[in-house]
Amino acid sequence: MKNRYLRVLALCLMLCLLIPAAAQAKTPYKTYTVNGYGEIQETQTAYTVEKMIPVSRYLDEYSEDFEISELTDMAVVTDEETGEPRIYISAILEDVLMAEPFGAVLVGSEKGELIRMIRTGGSGKAMLSPQGICVAPSGRVYVADDKAEAVFEFADEGSEGRLLHVYTKPTNPLYGASTPFKPLKVAVNRAGILYIICDGNSNGIVEISPGQDGEEDAFLGYFGTNLASVSMWDIFLRSIRTAEQRAMSGSTTRPRTPTDLDIDERGLIYTVTLGDGMNTLKRLNIAGSNLIGHAMNVDLPVSVTAGSNDNVYIADASGFLYEFSSDGDLIFVFSGKDDGTRRAGLFTEVAGIDEGPDGRIYVLDPNEQQRAITVFAPTEFTRSLHEALALYSVGRYTESKTPLEMVLDMNSMFDVANKAMGRAYFQEENYGEALRFARLAKDKSGYSDAYWEVRNVWLKRNISIAFIVILALFVLWKIIRLLDRRFGFLRRILPGGGPLSRSRYLSDLRYAFYYMRHPIDGSYGIAREGRASWAVSLTLLVIFIVEFLINKYLCGFLQKTVQDGRYEVLSDVGMLLAAVIGLVGCNYLVCTINEGEGTVKKIASYFCYSLTPYILLTPVIFLLSQVLTRNEQFLIDLIGILAWAWMLVLLVLGIREVNNYTAKQTAKVILLTLFTLLILALIIFILYVLWAQVFRFFGEIIGEVRYRAG
Repeated sequence: MKNRYLRVLALCLMLCLLIPAAAQAKTPYKTYTVNGYGEIQETQTAYTVEKMIPVSRYLDEYSEDFEISELTDMAVVTDEETGEPRIYISAILEDVLMAEPFGAVLVGSEKGELIRMIRTGGSGKAMLSPQGICVAPSGRVYVADDKAEAVFEFADEGSEGRLLHVYTKPTNPLYGASTPFKPLKVAVNRAGILYIICDGNSNGIVEISPGQDGEEDAFLGYFGTNLASVSMWDIFLRSIRTAEQRAMSGSTTRPRTPTDLDIDERGLIYTVTLGDGMNTLKRLNIAGSNLIGHAMNVDLPVSVTAGSNDNVYIADASGFLYEFSSDGDLIFVFSGKDDGTRRAGLFTEVAGIDEGPDGRIYVLDPNEQQRAITVFAPTEFTRSLHEALALYSVGRYTESKTPLEMVLDMNSMFDVANKAMGRAYFQEENYGEALRFARLAKDKSGYSDAYWEVRNVWLKRNISIAFIVILALFVLWKIIRLLDRRFGFLRRILPGGGPLSRSRYLSDLRYAFYYMRHPIDGSYGIAREGRASWAVSLTLLVIFIVEFLINKYLCGFLQKTVQDGRYEVLSDVGMLLAAVIGLVGCNYLVCTINEGEGTVKKIASYFCYSLTPYILLTPVIFLLSQVLTRNEQFLIDLIGILAWAWMLVLLVLGIREVNNYTAKQTAKVILLTLFTLLILALIIFILYVLWAQVFRFFGEIIGEVRYRAG
């Protein structure tokens, strides 16, 4: 019996060792997501490799005389009768016997069986270099061909398809007589309208309506034109170049041409554009307006496809696959570049991506070492998330909570699910829970909306009590003032009266507030009346630092700029002290050289006295940050601007009056102070780098000695 137990235990241990190895073999990559702070972090595996389909298998069934020259794009459609996926691949093939390349579309099954090869035949216009492919909701196949300068429309029937129509360059003058028509990508909506991306056409996506009853195809205009962007470096270069150089360099403000596009079930158009930064991904409505504010930048997008679960997929040329929500929130990043080991799930190149049945992803690798389609299957974690997104997108908020709870049970820190859960509770008018989940997801927009409602409920319940309390405090203050006029007890308690009035420290501290209101007279007091005080300056500096730290780490969630639980107090204090000491020291050196009358004590005093507006207004900002929403953010911004502008005015007037400068001399001293501070910072940085090298050198020597000494 004992030996039997030992055998069972050994078998369990072997299974435990084998299971992780199998999982690792299926996913030779990591899956990442973005948290609420915009940081990339690792998460559960979202997709596993289900199978790989060699494209050559399709061609082998058709003819041995054909070879693949290039694979350019792919589309996947679910067969309505069988429910099986049908794969369409646009390719440039070569006839070995004729030694001639030609364009074709390979239509195959997931099992590797070739259904048909769509080609152009006869004496009509032929496909030369098919680039983009689209299967419309009507079942017709559209192929964009840049060399043929046409878009071909086929009926998906027979052994080679049936050519229905060829769309060529529009004759409408609005298209542009000199504008080339070289289609790269094409998408078609339910109404049969074509949206075409053309090489070298920066005017936008070409929109064409098919002609009816033999009429000419109608050019409807350009759609979803990207905005032109130019960097400051480009502006500088154009300003120093000659007219001939500017002509040779061309325009730097031309809009970028989209890379790929797709249309979802609602008719919204998704585009990706290379080099467009945070606007790489766009979701365009019928008017051409982008419904996505900003999305994470994808460096080299080559293909985009709209998912069936209110999501969108993007394939990067480097092999990474991205999944976004329809709002532009990054959900997953997975896969990656193949290092030559040809592991399933990694890519040398990517030509196309599409979604098949059951949320599976199909990715085409056109590299001659691969030339295969990789099929990714979503894990249980991803299926639950997709189910929740799909339910939420159609307004079934309560039902979406069940799959979201399953997702959060597997990963409670998955911010995409926390955000969706908060929005679901908000739609149910459960604002307390919506506030909690929005806080977990760091969703400031959702938090603001929920807090607005929570605050409204509180105000309705407590407004009368708050009014009574304010009225009672006002009456109490009036009574105290009335009693003070008769008995004078406040004058003996407050700093303005009694023994405290004779304190030099408190007198100088009150003078800081006088300096804030009367900077010219206050500066005269610092320069001539002995109002400069090290004790008060140090006190104001300490209060400034404390308020800065409190407002930075403890302000309201909507105004917080640091992550929860991350405190860098010592670093913040060091930077603030270094900034104040550097400014005071550099200003003293510059003023001394320029015959200024300020001493170190006087200069430090007007620097610290200038902090008074910040000291007075920061508590107001802090309190407002606890009760205001994003709609009232302008109040906090306005007060902050007022505080810093007031401080700047006090500082400039202090430099001028204490040192007895003119306006011109003051401007000169300020510029020289900033320049000196920059030089000082560079010197400190150089010394830091040099000392780091010295310490590293001695550390390596000590390590080598210890190693040789055994």
